Amino acid sequence: MKPKVYFKTFGCRTNLFDSQVMMSGLQDYEVTENESEASIVVVNSCTVTNGADVSVRGYINSIEKQGKKLFLTGCGAHTKGESLFGSGKVHGVFGQSEKMKINTLLSSESRFYEIGDLNYIDDAIVDDFVGKSRAFIKIQEGCNFRCSYCIIPFVRGDSRNMDESKILEQVSRLASNGFGEFVLTGTNVGSYGQGEGRNIAALMQKMSMIRGVRRIRVGSLEPIQVNEAFREILDEPWLERHLHIAIQHSSDEMLRIMNRRNRHKSDVELFGMLHDKGFALGSDFIVGHPGETDALWEEGMRNIKELHLTHIHPFTYSKRDGTPSAVMKDQINGAVSQKRMAELNAHIAKNNRAFRQNVNVPLEVLIESGSAGVYSGLDQFFNKISVKSDEDLSGNWITVEKYEVNDEYNVAKF
Repeated sequence: MKPKVYFKTFGCRTNLFDSQVMMSGLQDYEVTENESEASIVVVNSCTVTNGADVSVRGYINSIEKQGKKLFLTGCGAHTKGESLFGSGKVHGVFGQSEKMKINTLLSSESRFYEIGDLNYIDDAIVDDFVGKSRAFIKIQEGCNFRCSYCIIPFVRGDSRNMDESKILEQVSRLASNGFGEFVLTGTNVGSYGQGEGRNIAALMQKMSMIRGVRRIRVGSLEPIQVNEAFREILDEPWLERHLHIAIQHSSDEMLRIMNRRNRHKSDVELFGMLHDKGFALGSDFIVGHPGETDALWEEGMRNIKELHLTHIHPFTYSKRDGTPSAVMKDQINGAVSQKRMAELNAHIAKNNRAFRQNVNVPLEVLIESGSAGVYSGLDQFFNKISVKSDEDLSGNWITVEKYEVNDEYNVAKF
């Protein structure tokens, strides 16, 4: 019987893809989704904040007590791998560039520290996504931006592109295996093709022509990446009617402090155009970054009400050692940040409900999970819907025309 391996994935969609790549590379081991069954645990870590490091370390401490063999990879391998290895917490540490060697690495009797490099180009192809209804497609790696709060370029490297033919082969294989929704991911996904005369919009057009591709979603874009080429695909039926565009803040002074490239005036114009086209709109937003005075917060809240946001991925600022923000003065009290976070979330929740109430087209839903007659999925606007049905809807696409709008999600019978 093959030893069982459990993958604990922290952080972003890129890590989800990397975990699937590692699963596909195992030959002498069996992947399990039940942590208690595993004798080996691979921790695919996130290090975007100090808090992320704490979560990873806490998990490793809890698993170590169970006597399981532990391996650390992901972004945290570059920031905390050496200390965790030195303290004997993990059997092995390996960087993202080494993940295709995972079968050999897990078989190593000797402890090892193989951090790899930050210039590799990922050419792995996977045929399945264990436990997922949607497929995540990594199209690029790294980031050329240098936002004040962010450590990621230093643990993922500068932006570089996956080979287009490999990407399309990946999509084709997964589509033939029953996947209909594809989420494009990467460290800075909108920079795909930069320096090579290509762009993400043209790639998506090519993906859409592959048989079986029903919906394409972009993980996250920067405002400047919604350029003329991307605007040409906004009316395509395969493009999800939700776009996540990372602004991080809506006060120009805070954007300057964060060393961001976007500014509120141009964000308003962009978001207004997309709103008029019927898109649901999401964004990242950092609350409590150093320098966020009461006046700047109030300005930010006034400004954000002009952006038609229906979804938000908010972060309470957490110091990330090694970044310019970590040594800035005027750090914000945690209680103040939490209060501001609640205000932001309440505003977006109100917007989201109003948006769902005003939708006047049928919902195209991919059911992702459920049992005992109650299923859950996401529609084309990236809104959750709970569906009651006597049929087994798991993994199916359904069209919903009648539903109730609740505070947090929609409810229907099918």
